[in-house]
Amino acid sequence: MTDRLKPLTPAILTLDDKTYTLPTYIGIEGEKAIDISKLRSQTGYVTLDEGYGNTGACESAITYIDGEKGILRYRGYPIEELAEHSRFVEVAYLLLYGELPTVEQLQHFSTALNDSSIIHEDMHHFFNGFPRGSHPMGILATMVASLSTFYPVFDRLDEASEIQIVANLVSQVRTIAAFSYKKSIGEPLVYPSHTLSYVRNFLNMMFASPVRDYQLDDDIVRAIDMLLILHADHEQNCSTSSVRTAGSSMANVYAVISAGISALWGPRHGGANQEVIKMLEQIHAEGGDGTEFINEAKNKYSSKRLMGFGHRVYKNYDPRATVLKKHCDILLNKPGIKDPLLDIARRIEEVALNDDYFISRKLYPNVDFYSGLILRAAGIPTNMFTVLFAIGRMPGWLAHWREMIHGERVAIYRPRQIYVGESIRHYRDIKDRT
Repeated sequence: MTDRLKPLTPAILTLDDKTYTLPTYIGIEGEKAIDISKLRSQTGYVTLDEGYGNTGACESAITYIDGEKGILRYRGYPIEELAEHSRFVEVAYLLLYGELPTVEQLQHFSTALNDSSIIHEDMHHFFNGFPRGSHPMGILATMVASLSTFYPVFDRLDEASEIQIVANLVSQVRTIAAFSYKKSIGEPLVYPSHTLSYVRNFLNMMFASPVRDYQLDDDIVRAIDMLLILHADHEQNCSTSSVRTAGSSMANVYAVISAGISALWGPRHGGANQEVIKMLEQIHAEGGDGTEFINEAKNKYSSKRLMGFGHRVYKNYDPRATVLKKHCDILLNKPGIKDPLLDIARRIEEVALNDDYFISRKLYPNVDFYSGLILRAAGIPTNMFTVLFAIGRMPGWLAHWREMIHGERVAIYRPRQIYVGESIRHYRDIKDRT
């Protein structure tokens, strides 16, 4: 245990008429934990915790969440302050290296990202090998894993090599993502530009073409930058845990990040904002404005569920949603934004925020609800929503990977199980089987 965990009075556990003393600790923000790392060797028991909802798998100094109070902090900084005053590249540096950068450090980091934005030219053959219409997340996971063959990773990384790998992944993920989109629609690739900032570069690669300039809208750029900040890390979620699990085997970092991307792809994780749009499409197809759908969603016997409301971690409100709502409103109120799905979404938000059913259950709009609306208003195709999530989450994944490999103990992840299959059986010849 690190010296940042303070010991408390040990817990006493009685099993099979024997008493065991288990160390207990308290973290910086008052989180209490019972150390069961020697439980099996001392007692023969393991814990059963499906979904790991009550298991602390590691110590981490990156992100703090208090779901009951609606608190999210990166390296101690409230997400509200970072969202208001910072930009994504600065927040990425904070997550990766522990402190907000100086002017010189930010300039050096930004230059490194710019210099690393072009992927190896031979990788273009890979894009040509995917069938047209391939899902961008499938392309992204494959291409990120393949980076290790173009940029080999040594078994022992020196500081300079590690910094370069980090710059490669933070920068190249948006290039690969934009190329994946261009491939999926059959348009020629647009290369990154050294004159554009991180988000502007990505949007230009997505939407510019040899026959059409893309007019960058400041409100859209700021909203996407904000979205990336709010998605940059979220403690030990499914994809981050996948990164730590794969990384604990000492696999190369590109394969490790590809594992995180694959975990993020699922509709219960990074695909949640996509589910919001699917719900709105369903309501629109049925000819409603959302009111009837809400009434059906309140019926426990109905199969309809209100997507983008409530959160597994946040029991009160999602602080990211509070921040994102303001920028969502800015985009939806822009002249020329006409979309029946967005009109339905605003109706659902209005009804749900004033309905005792949702208020009493604290089912407030979460970050997925507003991020889905922002991405749609910005013209991002629905199958690219999770890709945007992956771009935002990249600094967080890499921060956890760095924290783990530089930790005092790097134990390979190996959960236990409770076996519920058949007891011992003996082989029978096939002619004797019924």
